[in-house]
Amino acid sequence: MNKKINDIIAKKNKSKIVSLTAYSKNIAQIIDKYVDMTLVGDSVASVLYNYNTTRKISLDAMIEHAKSVRMGVHNSLMVFDMPYNTYKDKKNALLNAKKIIKKTKSDAVKLEGGSKIKDIVKHLIKNKIPVLGHLGIMPQSVRGKFKSKGKTDSERTKILKDAKVLEKLGVFAIVLECIEKSLAKKITNEVKVPTIGIGSSVYCDGQILVTDDLIGLTNSKIKFVKKYINISGNIATAVKKFKQEVKLKKYPTKKYSY
Repeated sequence: MNKKINDIIAKKNKSKIVSLTAYSKNIAQIIDKYVDMTLVGDSVASVLYNYNTTRKISLDAMIEHAKSVRMGVHNSLMVFDMPYNTYKDKKNALLNAKKIIKKTKSDAVKLEGGSKIKDIVKHLIKNKIPVLGHLGIMPQSVRGKFKSKGKTDSERTKILKDAKVLEKLGVFAIVLECIEKSLAKKITNEVKVPTIGIGSSVYCDGQILVTDDLIGLTNSKIKFVKKYINISGNIATAVKKFKQEVKLKKYPTKKYSY
């Protein structure tokens, strides 16, 4: 198995896993110095394309983003988020996963779902395609408003069962999205593979966020999003200064001209 994947697995109960998204080389090469895992997320659909669902992003579009990201990733594990309808059956999933690995040099793929897609996950892993699982809120399956998971007994039972199914199949880690904290803790304690939370409490083995949310490039109001800096303000300041210098004929000076 890929050494970087083994490094992720080895962090279970020892060191928190840090993960962020990237859709371009410019962002990837910055975060790569600090994260354990870089995800080319299908969240690009809403973040960059302003689609109202991740279902609308195409595989080919994501491949182009991933090719750019690959140029900036040297240290972290690079995972490709397989978009909607690209793993509808075993044959389709393997064909697309092989295309992804070949064209983007990604280290692994991520799929949403548990027992429902167990045959697909099993088939990919059998064919040496490393898989990152994803449970809780699954954006590719949700219609309308997102609601946190694990509040009812039946939901808790199903999610825990799905986590154990994914573990048995051989996923190297599982993303838990917006899962009630006591359930996230229970899953983390009961499965041997790392859990990576997004809105699922500090009890997970690691955390992931959308980089554009973290740096303030989006107007996300989602509860789990913490803005660590408002980079849009810095961009506005730079653009205003540029405009002013152009208007006043202060740019370009001799130094910036041929």
